[in-house]
Parts: sequence; C-alpha cells; structure tokens
Amino acid sequence: MVGWILKKIVGSKNQRELRRLAPMVRRINEFDEQFKSLSDDALRAKTAAWKDELAKISDPEEQWNRLNEILPEAFAVVKNAARRLKERRHSFSVVEQPMTWDMVHFDVQLVGGMVLHRGRIAEMATGEGKTLVATLPLYLNALTGRGAHLVTVNDYLARRDAEWMGALYNFLGLTVGCIQHDQEPDVRRQQYACDITYGTNSEFGFDYLRDNGMATTREQQVQRGYHYAIVDEVDSILIDEARTPLIISGPATISTHQYDKWKPLIEQLVRKQTMLCNRVASEAAEKFEQGDVETGGRLMFKVKLGQPRNKQLLRMMEDTDKRRAIDKAELSFYTDTRKEELFALKEELFFTIDEKSNESDLSEQGRAFLNPDDPNAFVLPDLISEFTEIDLDETLSDEEKDKRKSERQQHCDEQAERIHNISNLLRAYCVFDKDVQYVVEENKVVIVDEFTGRKMPGRRWSDGLHQAVEAKEGVQIDRETQTLATITIQNYFRLYQKLAGMTGTAETEAAEFHDIYKLDVNVIPTNRPVARKDHNDRIYKTRREKYNAVINEIRDHHTKQQPVLVGTVSVEASELLSRMLKREKIPHNVLNAKFHMQEAEIVARAGQPGTVTISTNMAGRGTDIKLGPGVPELGGLFVLGTERHEARRIDRQLRGRCARQGDPGGSRFYVSFEDDLMRNFGAADRMTKIMERFGLEEGQELEHRWLNKSVETAQKRVEQRNYLIRKRTLDFDDVMNMQREVVYTYRNEVIDSEDPRKLIYEVIDEAVPAKLKEYLEVDEPNYSGLIHWVNTTFPLGLTKEKAQFDTRSVDENAQFLITRIKEAYERKSSHEEPTAVKSLERYIILNAIDRLWQEHLYAMDALREGVYLRGYAQKDPLIEYKTEAYDMFVELMANIKNEVLHNLFRSTSNLQAFENFLASLPQFLLREDAPTAPMASAPARARQPQPVGAMAGVAMDGDGAGEVSIDLPVRRSLPKVGRNEPCPCGSGKKYKNCCGRTA
Repeated sequence: MVGWILKKIVGSKNQRELRRLAPMVRRINEFDEQFKSLSDDALRAKTAAWKDELAKISDPEEQWNRLNEILPEAFAVVKNAARRLKERRHSFSVVEQPMTWDMVHFDVQLVGGMVLHRGRIAEMATGEGKTLVATLPLYLNALTGRGAHLVTVNDYLARRDAEWMGALYNFLGLTVGCIQHDQEPDVRRQQYACDITYGTNSEFGFDYLRDNGMATTREQQVQRGYHYAIVDEVDSILIDEARTPLIISGPATISTHQYDKWKPLIEQLVRKQTMLCNRVASEAAEKFEQGDVETGGRLMFKVKLGQPRNKQLLRMMEDTDKRRAIDKAELSFYTDTRKEELFALKEELFFTIDEKSNESDLSEQGRAFLNPDDPNAFVLPDLISEFTEIDLDETLSDEEKDKRKSERQQHCDEQAERIHNISNLLRAYCVFDKDVQYVVEENKVVIVDEFTGRKMPGRRWSDGLHQAVEAKEGVQIDRETQTLATITIQNYFRLYQKLAGMTGTAETEAAEFHDIYKLDVNVIPTNRPVARKDHNDRIYKTRREKYNAVINEIRDHHTKQQPVLVGTVSVEASELLSRMLKREKIPHNVLNAKFHMQEAEIVARAGQPGTVTISTNMAGRGTDIKLGPGVPELGGLFVLGTERHEARRIDRQLRGRCARQGDPGGSRFYVSFEDDLMRNFGAADRMTKIMERFGLEEGQELEHRWLNKSVETAQKRVEQRNYLIRKRTLDFDDVMNMQREVVYTYRNEVIDSEDPRKLIYEVIDEAVPAKLKEYLEVDEPNYSGLIHWVNTTFPLGLTKEKAQFDTRSVDENAQFLITRIKEAYERKSSHEEPTAVKSLERYIILNAIDRLWQEHLYAMDALREGVYLRGYAQKDPLIEYKTEAYDMFVELMANIKNEVLHNLFRSTSNLQAFENFLASLPQFLLREDAPTAPMASAPARARQPQPVGAMAGVAMDGDGAGEVSIDLPVRRSLPKVGRNEPCPCGSGKKYKNCCGRTA
C-alpha cells in the first residue's frame, strides 16, 4: 500500500528516468532551431569535425564521455537533416520501390534515442517509428570511427532499413553498409568498413565464427570489432532465438545412420499404436456408457500416454464429466504409491509420448516388436566389466585382448546408434508435425520458427533428428554434420562494449534482460494516446466451437468493411482457417512461412477496407499497417488472435499491430481447452468447473476479465520454464565461452603475429619440459620411451648413449633438447622459400588449433548430453560439467602444443624446395644389403646405419657435430627389371641369370 502511494506521488522508476531526460530534449530542440540557418555543407562539416576530434582520442572511456557531451548537438544535426529532406520531398529508391522522405523526429523519439545511446532497451509501441529513432544513436556512435551495427530479424528488413535511413546518413556524410546472406567475403569486408552497418543477428554471428574459427589470414577476416550495436526487435533476437546456438557445420567424416533401415518398422509400430489406442478408446467409451466412469478414465489416460492427440481422446475431453475422470485417473497414477501401476500401464503400450518435453520412450512390447530375436538389442553393454574380464583372461595374448576389446567397443557403438536412430524416428513421427514445426520444400525439410512463423533455410535440428524427419517425409537424407564452430546468440552480443535494443514488447521480460545482458528497459510513451480497445478473451470448450466463432466474428467485421488481421500460432492453423473462409466465400490473404517473399507487401495492405489477413504469429514484423480511407470511421483495424501464445509478449505484439499513432482499433483473443497452452499448462480442470457451474451448452463461451488472468497465469508458467531453459543453456555455454575466448584469442594472435617463429619457439619451450616430466618425474624414469618420442617427433637421431639423459636433471635435459630442436629447425628453415616460411609457420599452428578444437567441440557435446545422468547420483550436472570441461580444456591446450611439435618437421612450404633440400643432404641406406638395380656408376658411398624413429625426414647426427643427414629407404635409379628381361648391364643374358642372381 505504501509503495502504491509513493508511486502515485513520485512516479515509477521509469517515469522518473524519463523526467530526467526532458531538459535534454529541450536543448536538442534549441540546437535544432539554431541549425536551421546553416547551409547543407556547414551542417555536414560538423560530422567531419567530430570524427576528426574523436579519432584523436584513443581511450574508449574518454570517447564515451565526449559523445555524451556532444549528444544534444549531434541529435539536433540528425533531426535538422531529416527536416531538410522532408521539406525538399527528397526522392530515392528503397528495395527497388520509389520512396519520398516524410519523417522528422518527435520528442518521444528523441527520448528513445537517448535511452538507446545509454545502452538500454527502449520499449516503443508499434508504429512509433523505431527505425527512425535508431538513426540518432547510430549517427552519434558512428562518429568514433569504430563502427556501429544495427541488427534486424531478416535480410529484407536489413536491406530496407539500410537504404531507407541511408538517405539521411549519406546526407550527413556517413557511409552505410548492409550484410546480406549471399555476399562474398570481399563485399562483406567493405560493408563492415562503413560507419554504420545493418544486418541480421545470424549473419553477424556467423561472420564472427568464420573470422575467429576458420580464417587463416587477416585478409580473410571481415569484421573489425564490437563497439556499439542496436538490436531491433530485441526480444525476438535475444530471447526467442537465444535457445538455439549458431553453429557452422561441415559434413561428418563418416555417416552411420540407419534411418532408411528402421523407417518401415517404425511406421508399422506407429500404426499398431494408433490401432491399439483407438481400440482402448472404444472400450473406454463403452465403460462411460455403462456408468463405469473410473475404468473409462483409466483407459483414456492410457490413450493419453500413447497418443496425446488421438481424435477420440480430444472429443472426450470436450465432455466435462469425462475430462474430470481422465484428469482424476492421471493424478492418482502419479502418486508415489502407484508408481509400479503406472509403469505397468505404460508397458501395455508400444511406446509413450511426453508432449511437454517432446520425448518418446519405447516399452518392452515395442522393443520386442522391433527386434523379436534379440532381447538385448536395446541394452548397452557394460564395457568396463567386459574389459576387466578380458584383461583377467590369462589364456589370451595382448593382441587377442586388444582385438576382443575393439569388437566389444564396436558392438556397443552399433547398439547405441540403433537406439539413437529409433528414438529419433519415434520423435519425428509422433512429436514433429508437418506444416507446424517444419515444411517440405524442393525435396528438403525446412524448419519453421515457432515464434515468428518464418522459415529458417539452412538450419537443421541437431543430433540426427533432422535426418529422422527427412526419412519420415521421404526426401533426400543429407549426411550428418559435424560442428566446426559454435556460439550462442547471448554470448555473441555480450562481446559488444555497448549494447542497446528496441522493441514493442520488452517489459514482461525485463528481469531476463537485466540478469543475462545487464540491459535495463525504459518504456517510452507514445506520441499520441493509444485508442485501441482490448476486449476480454472468449473461451470455448473445443477448437471446433472456437473456430466457428472466429469465422462468425470475421464475417461480421468483413460485412461492414472493417479490416481484420487474424493471428495464428502455426502454419497448420492458418491453412485451416483459410479453408474455412473459402467455404464462407470471404476473400483473404494468407501470410505464413510458405509465403515469406510477399511478407511485407501483404502486411502493408492489411489496413485497407474489407481486407482479411491471416498471419502466422508475428510474420511481417517491422512493417507498418497504415489504415486505408474510411477505415478509422469503421473502428480501425481489428486484431483477432485464434490462440493465446506461450509468451504474453507475442500476444502483445499481435495486439500492437493495430492502433498505431493514435489510430482507432480493437483486439480479442479466442481460446479453447484443446489449445496446447491450456492442455499442458492451463488450469483446465478449474475452468471446466466454472463452465459446469454456468451450465454452458454447445457453442457458448466464457468471457470475463478474471478468466484473462487465469490464461496469463498459464503463460507465466511457460515463460518461467522457457527462461530457466535459456538460463541453463547460458550457464553451460559460459563454460564453452571462456574456452572459446582463449582459443580464438590465441588463434588471432597467430594470425596477427609478424614473427610466428617466436610463437613456435614458445610452444617448444612449454611443451618439451612438460613431456619430459611425463617420462622422467615418475618412480621409474622411462628413458627409452623418451628417446622414442624424441626420435619420432624430431630429426635428432638420438641414442641412449648420445642423449645421456640419466646424467642430467629434468630441467637440464629439457634445455638440452630445446637447444637441439631449435638448431634442427633453423637448418630446415634455411632450405625453405624465405617468402613462404611465415605462412607455413602460421599454418602449422592454425591447423593444430582448428583440428583439435573441432574434436574438442564434439567431445564437449557428448559430455553435455551425458552429464545430466550425474543427477541420479545426487550431483549437480553443471558443477560436474565445469570440472570435466576444465580438465578436457587443459588436455586440449597440451594436445595443440604436441600437434605443433609433431608437424614442425613434417610440413614444407614447397615440395620442390623440400626435395632439393633432401637431395643436398648426405644419404645412407637403412640396410647395407638392400637389393639394388645394377648401376654403371660407382657404388654408392656406404655408411654405418643409425637407428632413427618412425619418422622419415631430416636426421641429425647424435654426436652433436652439427652434420645434418637423412635416412632414406633405397630408391631405384633405373626402371624395374623383370626376371626374364635382358639384363641392363649389356651382357645379353636374362636378368635372372646375370646380375639378378645376386639381387
């Protein structure tokens, strides 16, 4: 109560902050009046002067302070330039469409610009001109010369806004770039070099991954830093898309999937389950007719476990008595005392489906159907026990033990692959629906974004799920992919020194923005009061009743020529409504994932008289709906939601499409108990009782503001669950992010280094002593193992006598080896082409980093999937993940250094140069008695052979004399001579009877 009174007296925190900005707005307008007298050149000169001044300030903190000082003047320059363009009716082209500039910044837009400059989120209602607002802070922050980025949700909006607002920036003397999906690296580099760059979040993120994880030279990198970014539709990008990491993939080296093999069996299994559930539902219907409600409820709960979307089940859920019986049976089975009964009930089905977690689980009956001859087909062997048994079997030799272990490991891999493939196919058939989660286009499965309804070409579900859906739809099954580089959206945007965002709906997620991104939300008041009337939700028992009511309301509005925007949550729902409207002969436009190209045009026409537009969710965001002539008198645009979304934010976005800039408008949502939200998270039982109390009949609805609260409660539950998922994703990715930063920093250090040999010598200085400790700092020093490692890694040709490791300390041995390795490397480098040596040295390090980092990502994915099982041992999976991830990372860095050492003498800048180098060295035979073809010249100079390791390469004498030599297998200097061919010596005899006798 006290808080409410204080808020009334002093205002909310948001209101107080906006009041503090009011004096700044007055100063901006005063400067704007002063600048009216300036010429165009004088106005542009201010841009050049500020850029020169800020370029001389190297400290970012000082630059920020100076930007804050010039903010009123800079904002006034932008506003004044916009006014000049409007007064001159400046014409230009935007996405091949003619455009005339007709905008000047309102005072509330100046406030929005200041909020964005301060690194916050500005919540501005739809139609309040967020695109124009962004020009103010972008102009100001671009003056530093470090680049300012504006991030949008799709390529069309990025291009449209860059060309549209580019007229203003170009007038002021700034350059504007735009990143598009199909641009070449050279073009991208030019766009990033501009003062201001527009693009999508995925393009910015993928460029970061390519620059840091794949580029091998500075010229191949396109980005130039992360100074300042504004994220348009910030809730969509930082929240809706944050659960999906950005991944650059390459084809896996081997493909082991068996989806084609198991698809027919899974189809049969799904059919058998459908028949079983239909039969059980029929039995339940008979029990209900006989008055045995308890048994009927139990049977229908069984159907719900096996087929949650069974038609008979959904029809029975419309009946309040039957619904209550099913809910009662479900509640009773989930009590601790009936866990065994629940397990037995599940075993009566072939498999069970959990809609909430999108998972499916085979029962024993299902496993027996898929593999009747092998009861252990779905049991993973205990490799530890089996390996122990093999090791204890004294009748087996070491080779046989290794062979047995390899066979058991292969068997385990095959078992795991089979279980994984079948699980994915079950999910594909039972949980993923065509035209809801995905569409099929041009023989490919294309994922549909659940929040925006947009198609996401190029994106694939991970872990083989995409291949399972491809097998289900009978399209080409693409090869499995392997992760080459990955980052989450959250961690990419946390790279920026200053981040801001703008959207129409951020207030409900303010806590998440603050917790994860340290972004505060300011709600900017509208330029004119909002005239939209939001009606109470209408709640029906069934979807059928709901859709009939929706069609009736659309007909009523269409009859009086009032435009209607109908929002749906899936492609399937939009196409169903379209079919119903066609039956009613009501003309309409459909905007969903299948018609992405016409998105903006269809949305822009949605405000014309008599127009009916069906839109999946928030397709067409970023495009204003302007009312046609006579529409305001009819009540403006009416927004009709056919279902409440999981997030209140999305519903608010849909409502916000009408009543822009003080226009009239209205909105209403229709809800049924069969909607996914109400079935999974809503208080359907309580709602059912209310309906019974009122004695509602077929087609009648409930409507009250208290019921709106009940629906919002269900939405809050889902929002909280999704937030926890995103937070958990971030907690895990923070571990990977720290590792990524270390690896990418090291990688960039290699790319930027003028002297990569210095880095190679650092690797030698660090890795060699560590390796010596492995061999020598143990109970029994392993000198022979150390010598073997040295000789297989470096061309030193050491023997135990020459190395004399046992006469020195570990540190002295390390110094001895480091000196010899560097001497050998200097000699090798002297024979390389001087211009290519630096590139070769960079390549040696980068190749080691990239290959092992990719393997590390694969191992980390496996760890992340399996670490959740630690929860059964009462251990926190996150702590376990952090501990193991650290150990794996330490091992990764050590392996990178060892890989560099391994490749140091196995790489060359030019094959011809290397062969010339080899030819210049004294050669000797590995075996003196090796057979040779006869030669006319004198016999080759023989030397006593020296033992070298497995490496074929340069060999340096072990006595330290400094002579460099090479051990080579004997090569023929003449073509091979057949046994019955004439002898090459000229005797006229056959080779086998002449020189060949001694060969």
